[in-house]
Amino acid sequence: MVKRQKILDAAVQLLATNGLHATPMSAIARAAGTGMGTIYNYFSTKEVLINAIYTDIKQQQEELARNLATNLSIKEQFDQYYLSVLDFYLKNPDYYRFMSQLQGSPIITKESKLSGEEAVKPVRELFENGQKAGLIKMINVEELLQFTGGTLLTFLGWKINSNNEAATAIENQLRLVWDAIKS
Repeated sequence: MVKRQKILDAAVQLLATNGLHATPMSAIARAAGTGMGTIYNYFSTKEVLINAIYTDIKQQQEELARNLATNLSIKEQFDQYYLSVLDFYLKNPDYYRFMSQLQGSPIITKESKLSGEEAVKPVRELFENGQKAGLIKMINVEELLQFTGGTLLTFLGWKINSNNEAATAIENQLRLVWDAIKS
């Protein structure tokens, strides 16, 4: 498992830096300190490797969503989730750079997308509970997820690429997003 993880780590870094199409498997093998045969023992194609990384990141995101403190108010749960995702990607900017390249990409398989949908299941439930309580707008939950995810990606891109250190930026972003979805 150690070799597999080294390959995944090297691939994320190179794919985030160089892009999906400009990163050959040979460069990933070299960065992971392994041979081409080893990399292909774990991942039969670059697409399989990319999907493995995508799924791994989504599973980490799912863990964040699963850790929502259900004893908190809907707003506090939303804040906890949104801030935890921001923190996750700010601490792992290569994950953000990798994932942002995959928006609408045909490389991600149906199975991987289903795994990604599982990652937001607790957030979907949070939105549904918020709607039942009259706290979140009665808009299709899928649309709320797309909106919220879009604000995360846009804000992360700005924050990571501009190295903005404004202490109020995250607080303001959170307030803007909540104000947009609350009833």
